[in-house]
Amino acid sequence: MCSFSIDGETTLEHCFDMAIGAPNTISECKRFFLEPSTPKQRQYEALRAYFAEERPSAEVARAFGYTPGTFQVMCHHFRREPTPCFFVSPRPGPRSQPKKSAARDLIVQMRKRNHSVYEISETLKSRKLALSPTAVREVLKAEGFAPLPRRLDDERPDRPRPTLEPVADVRQLSLASRTFQTACGGLFLFVPGLVALSLDKLARAADLPGSAMIPASHALRSMLALKLWSIEHRSHVMPHVADEGLSLLAGLNVIPKRSFLSEYSCGVGHRQVVDLQAAYHKQIGVELFPGESFNLDFHSIPYYGEHPIVQCHFVAMRSRRQKSVLAFLAQDLDGRAFCYSNADLRKGEESEEIFNFIAFWKRVHQALPRQLVFDSKLTKLANLARLDKMGITFMTLRARSPTLKKEVALLPASAFRKVELDVPTREYRFPKVFEQAVQIEKRTFRQFFIKDLGHAEATILLTNDRKSAKNIITRYAKRMLIENGLSDAVRFFHMNALSSAVGIKVDFDLALLVIASGLYRQLAKKMRGYADAQAGRIFRDLINMPATVSLGESEVTVRFHRRAHLPIIIDSGLLDAPVKVPWWNGMPLRLTT
Repeated sequence: MCSFSIDGETTLEHCFDMAIGAPNTISECKRFFLEPSTPKQRQYEALRAYFAEERPSAEVARAFGYTPGTFQVMCHHFRREPTPCFFVSPRPGPRSQPKKSAARDLIVQMRKRNHSVYEISETLKSRKLALSPTAVREVLKAEGFAPLPRRLDDERPDRPRPTLEPVADVRQLSLASRTFQTACGGLFLFVPGLVALSLDKLARAADLPGSAMIPASHALRSMLALKLWSIEHRSHVMPHVADEGLSLLAGLNVIPKRSFLSEYSCGVGHRQVVDLQAAYHKQIGVELFPGESFNLDFHSIPYYGEHPIVQCHFVAMRSRRQKSVLAFLAQDLDGRAFCYSNADLRKGEESEEIFNFIAFWKRVHQALPRQLVFDSKLTKLANLARLDKMGITFMTLRARSPTLKKEVALLPASAFRKVELDVPTREYRFPKVFEQAVQIEKRTFRQFFIKDLGHAEATILLTNDRKSAKNIITRYAKRMLIENGLSDAVRFFHMNALSSAVGIKVDFDLALLVIASGLYRQLAKKMRGYADAQAGRIFRDLINMPATVSLGESEVTVRFHRRAHLPIIIDSGLLDAPVKVPWWNGMPLRLTT
């Protein structure tokens, strides 16, 4: 009941107005006709004013926002259209649903026998009356049926069901004598490298989280094994949870499920990621990272969800700006593996990240990096003077500004000299070079204008290196190694496969990428003909193979199945050389064929 009054009297009309909203004023109704909001209404009102009210053409055009010529053309078309259409009558929709109507009786009969919507949908499909479970649910709701209560497994029809795998627990790991098959046999080739890394020390140095069931080193080993096996998303680990070889490699009774892996990575902070990389460098030494020269680059990892902390960056593969996580990566030239990563970057911090890498390298190796090679957008020109003051050699490109383009165009052909690059397989071996000195922040650098290098416009190279122009150009051309490495990381290590909106998770994933790429490089050096191969090719030829694992009383034997590239593994010296594995209680591993 409505019960409010105005001046002591209850007004029913007022109650009605409050319920449906106050009526429009006369001015608002008038404005609806004089100021049409849609194109069709505007045409109708303008033509009506001209033909019915006989107002002048110029006046009507001005009143309704048309030019005189446009309105005359509109009148011309209107007079020649047989039936002008301004008001479209909606066509009535279908009054019946043929598929639901044909299956309605059968759906009701099966529900009376307590069949679920999924069972009903499968039965309808077998009788060629295909309806989705959602459509079946709509029919049952229209007929007045309530949803079935959740049934126990024993009450469900007998059909194939998911197996119930045990919970990951290091205390349940069994090393009892047995033999089993594993699809991930090639991963055991990384065991000598994992033992040399001593992941227990790495986990303690980085203070990674762990528990009594899954210690930190076992969690790290599990996630690293998935990265080495090229698992795209953490959710894709579920088809592998029953593989005993994968769980044995991690030192657990079963590989952790996707829920644990996602939660674990979210619990690792940026400081722990940096400490993990530092401990990795100290453990691996100069064997993989001589530290003579580095390629540096940024990579934007696209993100397609909605999250307030994810900013927009330029994504080169899409050639546009979109939401993404900006990552910085450094690659050792000689080792050809990533040696540093950081995905905890915000806008405005990009130009300083090069100095964060320098500080990291100095803290870990007690020395500054000798040479850095990067693109023009990695840092500001003013920071080049800082690098020069620190005694670090650098090479970078300069953006082709209109001023520099004009300067190159005005140079006579005689100002350029031809040099020969010592790269026999390169198509453009004879570039033309012009060198000049430039001042930046009161520091003098060498600037090269390079033509005939494979680009339509001249390449502008800036450096403080005192070597010859031929050596400088040859070295900068090797910067493409990091581009190739990034491409391999996207295709094989699935660097672009974001599994969460939280940037810190991507940060930890890139740290795993650094370690995994290093393990692949170490293994590649032992395989004849694969020293320069990318991880994708190594995995395809050497790692992606099944094996038979035999747990004996005194050792674990992994016997690889026969395949085309097996002679290369035999020639590597990894076979029949027992390696004591700490996380198997010191039991040795023997690889054989």
